[in-house]
Amino acid sequence: MAGGRALAARGVCRSRGRAWDAYPEGMSETGSVRVDVWLWSVRMFKSRSLATAAVKAGHVRVDGAPVKPSTPVRVGSRVTVTGGLRPRLLVVQQLLTKRVGAPLAVQAYLDESPPLPPKEERPAPVAVRERGAGRPTKRDRRRLDELRGEHVPGF
Repeated sequence: MAGGRALAARGVCRSRGRAWDAYPEGMSETGSVRVDVWLWSVRMFKSRSLATAAVKAGHVRVDGAPVKPSTPVRVGSRVTVTGGLRPRLLVVQQLLTKRVGAPLAVQAYLDESPPLPPKEERPAPVAVRERGAGRPTKRDRRRLDELRGEHVPGF
């Protein structure tokens, strides 16, 4: 036990024999991390289960190939995430296993996504009605028609 205390006093992990600060909190010691864990860690998804569901649904590709949630990503891997407002193309810079703050998460990848088009070129917003709101009234229908550009004055 005395040897363990001596190691701890020097800042070395007893089980691995490495310095504690060799791997900062949340960084992977191995050369790879599961793709769903990495996407959650860099804040592409709110929860790991959402990241896993997106991978299973085929919205995530690594180096151009469809993947499973357990597929490993390495530094330099190109991860493509579709299904949101725009497709995201991310190049892995750091391997994270725990969710980190936004400033640290941005440093873990290089974003090569195409920029959003100017506001004038974006599609018009889709009319959304709250669930359970019932049938639209005549007034609501006219507003919906105006949004779609189908409104004919005088009718």
